Formats: sequence, structure tokens, C-alpha cells
Amino acid sequence: MALGTRQWTGARAERRLIPLLGPAFVAAIAYVDPGNVAANLSAGADYGYLLVWVLVVANAMAVVVQYLSAKLGLVTGQSLPEVLGARLSRRSRLLYWAQAEITAGATDVAEVIGGAIALQILFGLHPLIGGAIVGAVSVALLAVQTRRGQRPFEFVVMGFLLIITIGFTAGLLFSPLDWGAAAGGLVPRFEDSNTVLLAASMVGATVMPHAIYLHSSLARDRHGPSSDPGRIVRLLRATRWDVVSALVVAGGVNIAMLLLAASALPGVPDTDTIPGAAHAIGSHLGSAVGVVFGVGLLASSLASTSVGCYAGSEIMKGLLRVRIPLMVRRSVTVIPALVILATGVDQTWALVLSQVVLSIGIPFALVPLARLTSDRTLMGPFANGTSLRLTAGVVATAIVALNVLLLYLTVTGQD
Repeated sequence: MALGTRQWTGARAERRLIPLLGPAFVAAIAYVDPGNVAANLSAGADYGYLLVWVLVVANAMAVVVQYLSAKLGLVTGQSLPEVLGARLSRRSRLLYWAQAEITAGATDVAEVIGGAIALQILFGLHPLIGGAIVGAVSVALLAVQTRRGQRPFEFVVMGFLLIITIGFTAGLLFSPLDWGAAAGGLVPRFEDSNTVLLAASMVGATVMPHAIYLHSSLARDRHGPSSDPGRIVRLLRATRWDVVSALVVAGGVNIAMLLLAASALPGVPDTDTIPGAAHAIGSHLGSAVGVVFGVGLLASSLASTSVGCYAGSEIMKGLLRVRIPLMVRRSVTVIPALVILATGVDQTWALVLSQVVLSIGIPFALVPLARLTSDRTLMGPFANGTSLRLTAGVVATAIVALNVLLLYLTVTGQD
């Protein structure tokens, strides 16, 4: 009887954590943005199930990183940009803000271009018109956060995540998966130098700087600062559930895209670009599946560009101690993407360049996060223990090394 009572009490306690979930689902949008689509589909189309393990490892790394970001916000009552801003000199703050702002802007360019491509796929719109529509809709999405608060915004983003999940996984219903080969893909291995490059691209593009900066703010703002150790323990427990749940969904979507390509698009050319991948899916799985994929891509772009703009606002607030209204900021930051679309610059090249910029920015977010969450003078009794500190160090080192490799191979043009 006592055992049954404990089990019931434990289940009730877990249910009480459900209303605390949400911030990680907003941050998780960064893991299913348009930049991930081409890499996942290309990996599956070119190498079958070989690199499934890469996405599993990348997702495990992401869980650690996003948990640490949320933990910093909950324990200190400050976002990562705010903690850094308080520790840096004025000159250092300005330089740090400049690089963080550039990475956030690069993210935004990629998302708007992805949305423009989606609207071109679905409705044949000119990319410039599509980019303007994406910018306008993202203003409306940010208005939800500004006028209704964070919780309604979380629900909106979760709704988009559901659409993304359906859009990017629906094709699996029409694909003859080889589950044995998929299971074999969990064994870490490479086939040639190109698979190493592809793996570096997949992992290196997984953890986005803006998601690291933003999650600390999302967790803090959602739950509020607290000096009660018992409440912090409860919030950290809820955060673990939040992060794991959100990234299981995001990671599952990425794996599903690779499985889709491995089963339905083996050897199909041009899957290394988003338009090429979308065309291949429509041609090989039917136009309806292609449309659903396009809708998922559009939802991914709209949600991720809104979250990216939100992140940029928090970066500016923390490092410059200046807050510009989100909708004003959105109106300004959409301009670079529209200029690129208007000048006819190759969209794939622009996306690649944005990933290079992100690769440069990732160490500036990831390394301080690992160090700060292990600092007992800052985190007190909630500082990372030995095992988490070592894990954070290994994850940070691996991700930074892969981004450096990706940057080097991209700049030198080596395959």
C-alpha cells in the first residue's frame, strides 16, 4: 500500500511540472530551422542511413547546452548576455555585442530566405515578395509576445513546431524504411572524407548561438527570479523535463528527415539545396507530400525568424542595456535579407555564408556558458558538479572543434 501511495504521489508531482514546460520548446525551434533541412536530406540521399548516429549525438549535446543555459537564468536571475555584460568592460561589451548581433543577424537572414523559398515552392512568389511576407508575419507573431506575454507566445511556437513536425515527417508514411539499416546507422563510423565534412556540418549547425543566449532569458522570464533553494530545485527539475521533451521532438524531426531521404531519395541529385530537396520530395513521393513539406518549411521559417529576432533583442538588452521594441527591431533586421533577395544573390550561397558566420560566433556563447555554470561564486550550491562540468567541457570542446573544422573546410572549399 505504501509503495502504491508513493507511486501515485510521484505521478502527481510529475503532472505538476507540466504547466512549467514551454521555454525549451521556443529555443528548440533553432534545431528545426531551414538551415538543417538541406544537410539532413543530403546526408540521407547521398549516404543512406550511415549518419543517423551523428544526429543522435548532436541532439544529446544540445540537451546539455540548453539545460545549462536555462539553469544559468534560473539560478542567477539573469540572462547569459546580462551576466557577461556585468563582467565585461565597456569596450569589451561593445565588441562582444557586435559579434553576437552579427550572428543573430546571420540567423535571421537564413530564416527569411528559407521562408521566401517556401513561398516560392508553394505559390510561385518572387523571393523578394516572399521575404517581405515572412517579415510581416513575423511582426505579427512577435506582437503576441509583446502584448500577450511569454506563455501565449510559447503556445504559438509550439503550434508551429507541430506543423513543422507534420510537414517534415509526413513523407515517412509513403517511404519504405529499412529499419534494420536505420538501426545500423546508430553505429558511429564514416565512409569517406565527404561524410566527415557532412557530419561536421550537421553537428556544427545544431547548436545555434542565439538559442544559447535566449534560453537563459526565456527560463528566467517565464518563472521569475527566486532565492528559495527549494523552488530553484523544483524549477531545475521541470527544466530537465522541458529540455529533454523539446529536443526529443526537434531531434526526432531531424532524424525523420534523414530517414525520409535515405529511404526515398537515394542518389537523387541537388538535395543539398532546399529548392532541390523540395523538388525531389515532390517528384518521388507525390505532389501532396511536396506541398506538406513546403508548409513545414514555411512554418519553420516563420517561427525561427521570430525567435531569432527575440534573441537579438535580449542580446542587446543584456550587453548594451538598451531595449528596442521587438516590432521595431523586426522591421530593421529584415532589411539585410530583403536586400539579398532583391539583388538576386544565390540563395544557397547566402545560406552557406550565414552558417560560416554562425560557426564563428558559437564559441563566444558556448565557452562562457560552460565556465559560468561551473563557477561556484556565481551559481553557489547549484554550480555544475564534477560529472556535469566534465560533460559540459567535452561538449563545448567538441562543438567548437567541429565548427572550426566546418569553417576551415568551407573557406578552403575542400570536399
